Amino acid sequence: MSDINNLPKAEGEEEVKKNVNHSDNISEENKSIETIPSETVDAASVSEEKSVDTNESGNDVTKNSDNNNDAVLNEIEDSNAEDAEDEGNKDRHTIEVKAYDTMSLETLAIELEKLVKTEKVQAIKSHVESINNEFKDKFQALLDDKKEEFLNDGGNEIDFYYVSPIQKRYKEAYNEYRKKLNDHYQNLEKNLKQNLADKLEIIEELKGLINVEENINTTYKHFKELQERWRVTGPIPRDKYNNAWNSYHHHVEIFYDFLHLNRDLRDLDFKHNLERKLLIIERAEELAEDDNVMRAFRELQELHKMWKEELGPVDKEYRETIWEKFKAATKKINDKRQVYYQNIDKVYDINLVKKLEIIENINAINAQTTNSHNGWQKKIKDIEDLREQFFNIGKVPSKVNESTWAKFKESVRTFNRQKNAFYKDLKKDQYTNLQKKLDLIKIAEDNKNSEDFEVTTALMKKIQSDWKKIGHVPRKDSDKIWKRFKAACNFYFDKLHTTKNAANKESIDAFSNKVTLLETLKNLKPVGDKEKDVESIKEYISKWKELGRVPNDKRYIEGKFNKAIEDFLSSLKMDKNEVEMIKFENKLDTMSASDDNKDLDNERHFIRKKIDEMKSQINQLENNLQFFTNVEDDNPLVKEVHKNIKDHKNALKLWKEKLSKIKEFY
Repeated sequence: MSDINNLPKAEGEEEVKKNVNHSDNISEENKSIETIPSETVDAASVSEEKSVDTNESGNDVTKNSDNNNDAVLNEIEDSNAEDAEDEGNKDRHTIEVKAYDTMSLETLAIELEKLVKTEKVQAIKSHVESINNEFKDKFQALLDDKKEEFLNDGGNEIDFYYVSPIQKRYKEAYNEYRKKLNDHYQNLEKNLKQNLADKLEIIEELKGLINVEENINTTYKHFKELQERWRVTGPIPRDKYNNAWNSYHHHVEIFYDFLHLNRDLRDLDFKHNLERKLLIIERAEELAEDDNVMRAFRELQELHKMWKEELGPVDKEYRETIWEKFKAATKKINDKRQVYYQNIDKVYDINLVKKLEIIENINAINAQTTNSHNGWQKKIKDIEDLREQFFNIGKVPSKVNESTWAKFKESVRTFNRQKNAFYKDLKKDQYTNLQKKLDLIKIAEDNKNSEDFEVTTALMKKIQSDWKKIGHVPRKDSDKIWKRFKAACNFYFDKLHTTKNAANKESIDAFSNKVTLLETLKNLKPVGDKEKDVESIKEYISKWKELGRVPNDKRYIEGKFNKAIEDFLSSLKMDKNEVEMIKFENKLDTMSASDDNKDLDNERHFIRKKIDEMKSQINQLENNLQFFTNVEDDNPLVKEVHKNIKDHKNALKLWKEKLSKIKEFY
C-alpha cells in the first residue's frame, strides 16, 4: 500500500452525464464562471459515451439517487470545499488539542503564546477559541473573588478595580493572534482571487484543446500539463469552489469524449486512474480497521479529495463498482466515528452529572446557617474545593454547557452574597468592638501612672481580661489599637515591678549575685578527676542556694542555672544515672524554694506514674518471653527482648531512687 504515497494530493471527482450540450448539467452559478457552447463537440464523436448516466462520487445526474441523502458524503464534500480556501487546514489536524478546561490562567496564557509563536495562525482558530473561552470564564471567577475580598475589607463596590499581570500577558498574546489572523486573511483574499483567475484561465485553455489542429499526442501532452497546473494552483474562495471544479471537470469530460478518436491514449489514462483509485480504496479499507477513528476519518477526507480533485474517470464498466466499494469503506469508517462520538457523549454525560452534583453541594452549603467567622472560613474553603473540582472535571455536552455554567455561577454568586452579607454585619459588630477597646485603652492610659498599686493592679488585670473577651475589630485598626493598649499596660506593670524591686533589695542582690555566679559556672572546665568535678559542681549548687531567692519576675535565671549544671555534668564521664540524680537533686532544691509544695507534689505524682509504667512494661516483656518456646537464647528477637527488659529495670531503679530522694523534702 506504499504506492498510495505517490498519488496526487487532491480529493475527489464527479462524473457528469455526457451530452452534446453539457451546459445543462451546470448550475446557474457555474454558468457565471463558464458557459459551455453546445457546438463544442461533434455529436457523432461522442456517441459512444452518451450511455453514461452515473458519476464516480455516487451522484446519478439524471435519476437523483438516494446517495444525495448520504450525510457523511455531504459532510466530506462541505469540508473539502471549505479546505479549498484554507491551505493551512492540514496543520490544524496535527496540533494537539489539550485539556484547556483544566489549565490555570497562567498556563492558558503560556499555551496561547506558544501557539501564536510556533503555529500557522489559520491553523489554531479552534484552539484559540477554546483557550479564550476558558480564560474569560476563569478570570471572571478570579475577578469575583477579588471583588469579594475588596468588599469584605470595607471597600466600596464602585471603587473596585483589579489588574492582573497574567491578564495583561494574555491580552498581548491574543492581540498578536488577531493581528496575524487579519494579515493572513488580507493576503489570503488576494491570493484566492489570483488563484481563481488562474484556474478559470486553465478552463479556457481546456475548452480550446478540441479545436486545435495538431497531433493528438501533442494535444494530450498539453492536456496533462493543464491538469498538473490545476493541481498545483493554490486555494480559491470556497463559494466558487464547486462551480469552478464542476466547470473544470465538465471540460475534462469533453476532452475525454474527444479523445475517443485516439482510444489508446484514453484507455491508458483510464487504466492509470483505475489503478490509483483501487489504491485509494485499499487504503480506505485499511483505515476502516484503524482504532484511531478520528485520524482515519481525517485521512478519509484526503482520500476523497484525491479521488475527486486529482484523478480522472475510469472505464465505464468499473465506475459504479469501484465507487460503491469506496462508499462502503467510507460508511464503515463513519459508523465507527459515530460510535466514538456516542462514547464521548457518554463521558460528557458523566461529567455533566458530576458538575450538577457539585452545584447541588454548593447549594446545600448555601442552605446552611452559619453565624461565626470560623464557620464561614470553613465554608469558604469547602466552596473553593468544589470550584476546583468543577473546573477539573472536563467538558459536558455542548447543548447544556452554557446552562450548566450559568447554574454554577449562580450557586457561587448566591454563596458570595450570603458571605458578603455576613461580613457586612460582622463589620458593624467589629466597629462596636473597636469602640469598646478604645474605651479600655483610655482606662489603661489614664491609670498607667497611678501609684495606688493595690487598686490599680486589679483594675489593669480586669481590663486585660475584658480585652480578650471583646472579639475582633476591623483588620486595619487591629494592630494599631493593640500596640496602644499593650504599651499602656506594660508601662504600668514595668513601673510596678520596678517599685517592688526597689522594695525588695535583698531579692535584687540575690539576682545580681546569681548572675555573677552563673557566668562563673558557664566558664567552669572539668579538671579530669570525676570526684573533684562532682564535688566542685555540688559546691556551686550549695553557693547558689545560699544566695537566696530572686524576684518572681527574675526566676527565669533558675532555669539558666539548671541548664549550666546539666551542660557541665554532660561533659563528665560518669554513670548516666548518677548524673541524672545530681540534676534531679538540684531540680528538687529549686522546687523546695517555693512557698508551697505544689510543684513537689506534682513531681512525686509524676514519678509514681512512671514507676507503674515501668513495672507494667517489664511484666509485658517477661510475658512475651513465654511465647518463645524451643528458641535459642542467641535468637536476635529473644536477645532484643532481654535487652529491653534490662533497660526498663535500670530505668525503674532510677525512678525509685528519685522517689526516695523526693520523700526527703517532706
